[in-house]
Amino acid sequence: MSSKNKTVITAEPGKQELFITREFDVPRELVFKALTDPVLYTQWLGPKNYTMILEKFEPVSGGSWRYIHKDPNGKTYAFRGVHHDVTAPERIISTFEFEGLPEKGHVILETLKLEVLPGNRTRLRTQSVFQSVADRDGMVQSGMEGGVTDSYNRLEELLFTLK
Repeated sequence: MSSKNKTVITAEPGKQELFITREFDVPRELVFKALTDPVLYTQWLGPKNYTMILEKFEPVSGGSWRYIHKDPNGKTYAFRGVHHDVTAPERIISTFEFEGLPEKGHVILETLKLEVLPGNRTRLRTQSVFQSVADRDGMVQSGMEGGVTDSYNRLEELLFTLK
């Protein structure tokens, strides 16, 4: 499935934030469901050739989450966070932390908003605020763009089957 919708990642030099934008050709309620339903969530999040283990998933205000991605060679990558605000179907504010860093505490604050577009379409926009420019640049250099793009392409494919 080839998409006209592209994932756009914007990271201005010298800033502690980055933005991710993607449009989907489905209503925002359906996008929100894919972001908060554990059965759907595990089907799209992460690079295409990785498997996902969802250890904890509480998509409510005050809830927490933790998952592990496993690459084709068996190497694992764990991530965790807390949902500060989950307001259906418009926004999710949460923290994000990669557990594999040698120094703990590099927590990102993410605000994801779903905007209604004409024609039953949705724009997803995430602002990720890092603790430092170095943290933000390290994330960008880690190859996160490929993982995010893979994830949103997989999400689009899943949403197409659900509409």
